[in-house]
Amino acid sequence: MMRMKMIAVSFLAVLMLFSGSVAYSNEPSEAATLKALITMFDSSRCRECHEKIYNQWETSHHARPLMGLNDQIFMASYLRQGPISIKPGEKATKKNLPCFKCHLPQIRYSTDAVASEIAEAILKDDKATIRQLNISCLVCHNEKAVVHGRPETGVLYGNKDIPDHPGQAVKKSPLLKDSLMCGQCHGLGPNLEFETPVQCATLYGSYLHAYIPSGGTETCQECHMKEGHSMPPDFNRRDELSERLKTSLPMDVHTLAYSFQPKEGNISPMVVVKTKIFNKAGHRIPDG
Repeated sequence: MMRMKMIAVSFLAVLMLFSGSVAYSNEPSEAATLKALITMFDSSRCRECHEKIYNQWETSHHARPLMGLNDQIFMASYLRQGPISIKPGEKATKKNLPCFKCHLPQIRYSTDAVASEIAEAILKDDKATIRQLNISCLVCHNEKAVVHGRPETGVLYGNKDIPDHPGQAVKKSPLLKDSLMCGQCHGLGPNLEFETPVQCATLYGSYLHAYIPSGGTETCQECHMKEGHSMPPDFNRRDELSERLKTSLPMDVHTLAYSFQPKEGNISPMVVVKTKIFNKAGHRIPDG
């Protein structure tokens, strides 16, 4: 009888230990609906104290990662035809939408039903819904801000510790000023875990294998965050984009004009144009 009691107590202790490990897991629960996922990563409350930064972020492409030029939902064409298109009678899942890995990384905290909801909104050109899906403050300052393991639930990460930060404590993350922070999405792959493997952006690899070995020292943040969280280029601002390209890709043009006379009375004006383009961007262009 005593032995049975000891076995029961031991089993109860193991059960409590297992239950405790689940209860204190840092993995947030999965969002079962699109509305729940939007709420989970909503950063609008950050505006109360960081209005300038929030306004800068709102003008960046990170605020509209599923939308291209002039607010066009770029993924619509991919979902209608091609290797990642949604076949008739099928529904979208996290496995058959590889673009979300970078364009909406928080999808990992949702069910396949949410992926299906997003795909339906894209195909319906529901811009009001798609605008709510973004690389928000919480994506960079929590989800992508740690090097090893998972980010702590309820913790924000910044450039220094702020234990008395309103709402959530802030812990220092050395990753935020490192180019690896950006490389998590801008140069990730090949992505072999999906039904259709992809290799999209290779920018971070270009930065590491060409720019750094040639003596480059600037980080992504030093070039793209000089003006704060607006993070240019903004492809909708053609004037700003044009100036940035002139600086990043200076062009040297030499011309030679002459007249070609193959026979008497037949004179054709000709020109030879020699062009050299120098890449000073720190990575190949175009890339993502």
